Amino acid sequence: MNKMTNKIMPCLWFDDRIEEAANYYVSVFKNAKITAMTRYGDAGPLPKGKVMVATLVIGGEEFMLLNGGPRFTFSEAVSFVVKCETQAEIDYYWKRLTEDGGAESMCGWVKDKFGLSWQVVPTIIPELMQDPKKADRVMKVVMGMRKLDIAAIEKAAA
Repeated sequence: MNKMTNKIMPCLWFDDRIEEAANYYVSVFKNAKITAMTRYGDAGPLPKGKVMVATLVIGGEEFMLLNGGPRFTFSEAVSFVVKCETQAEIDYYWKRLTEDGGAESMCGWVKDKFGLSWQVVPTIIPELMQDPKKADRVMKVVMGMRKLDIAAIEKAAA
């Protein structure tokens, strides 16, 4: 098994389908990779051979996916922020994370097809929010958007 590099690593509890989820996430995020997959043996609780745990590296950070059954589900209380430098990046991640049953939400939030929440946001927002004169205008325009539009945000800040 690969040595874990993060001191703290998120563990995402899936009802099922973590092998599909692992392959999906490494297809969405550039330079992502699956580093380990462990399968259930005779001891269960899921059928022998089913993936129990998958470990991924996304954006240089380790994630663990656990195939734990239907006991727990994802909620918006936990989300992952995808920091985007350009509108093309926002458009790419928005499309990929909402495809095949994902869902758009407000203010740059999406749920992927597994129900995991993501925030697809431009890196300029924290800088613009530092200026109190710009912050209210930026917040107002962002609150009215689904997929964030860098040009509209910059126009609101100007």
